[in-house]
Amino acid sequence: MNKFLSDKANSVIPYVQGEQPKDKKYIKLNTNESPYPPSKNVKKIIIESDFDDLRLYPDPDISDLKNIIAEKYKLESENIFVGNGSDEILAFSFMAFFNKKDKIYYPNITYSFYSVYSDLFDLSEKKIPLKEDFSIDINNYKNLDSGIIIANPNAPTGLLLELNEIEEIIKNNLNNIVIIDEAYIDFGGESAIKLINKYNNLLIIQTFSKSRSLAGMRLGFAIGNKELIKGLENIKFSFNSYTINRLSILAGIEAFKDEEYFKESVSKIIITREKTKEELKKLDFKVLDSKSNFLFISHNKVFAEDIYLKLKEKGILVRYFKKEIINNFIRVTIGTDKDMIIFINALKEIIN
Repeated sequence: MNKFLSDKANSVIPYVQGEQPKDKKYIKLNTNESPYPPSKNVKKIIIESDFDDLRLYPDPDISDLKNIIAEKYKLESENIFVGNGSDEILAFSFMAFFNKKDKIYYPNITYSFYSVYSDLFDLSEKKIPLKEDFSIDINNYKNLDSGIIIANPNAPTGLLLELNEIEEIIKNNLNNIVIIDEAYIDFGGESAIKLINKYNNLLIIQTFSKSRSLAGMRLGFAIGNKELIKGLENIKFSFNSYTINRLSILAGIEAFKDEEYFKESVSKIIITREKTKEELKKLDFKVLDSKSNFLFISHNKVFAEDIYLKLKEKGILVRYFKKEIINNFIRVTIGTDKDMIIFINALKEIIN
């Protein structure tokens, strides 16, 4: 305890990121980054950008990027919020749509930042257990008495709710905010964005970090009705008027415009994911049917933590969660075909 810190700063347990060791070169399969570079148009626009402009503040409204996103989804720019990564938008959402001590509902196994934010903003988290197969039972999310957040596909399981299931949750909570965190939706799911004009209690959050290969630029966006977006803007402008730097805005615009490259890189990841599933099953791994850019796997003869440690010794990083229920699973980001061959061969050595 430090006497100069607030009670919250002394007590909060921060989010723990995936390892970023620098002692040697690793194959990084632990933080769900894309194995492919951003669109070449991103590189081009950054190289050609006016260096002198960096002396000027960026556009606080991020209008050009909002307009590109709105145009794609046939919405208005007032339906779009852009933030410094989807994590920042999540934080703003916890502040914008919940009062202190409010309940917030989400699965007991999901993105762990939700629990951190619940603590940070003094919300009462209500964790709803997943089914034995790690899927979400939508019946547990009907007619609740406060707001809901669901990652779809869920993390770290990668399991997907179909759009009709998401809609069942939304329409059975018309008096509650329903936040759908679609960080991984591009890898096999159908976005709920098409429901935006139908439900005024729906907010969707997406990221540029995964399917658009811009994790280093810190960009995310939310889509919702204009009143919800105005709430997010109110929080943002009470916190930091310039959350997105000039180069990130330029990069985001070009990444979003290059639909052909986006589809190509996502398709390669999906193909590699499905091939990797089959190889893992040959090694007697339990493999959840992930629709994300990662796999959640376990083996009945070799404990997950041992696999994680032995892979690290071999220069391969995966994510191990030392938590109840999932402590015999590892999460594996889908890399290039070459990365995954090296990974599978390393597993063969470990299993044998």
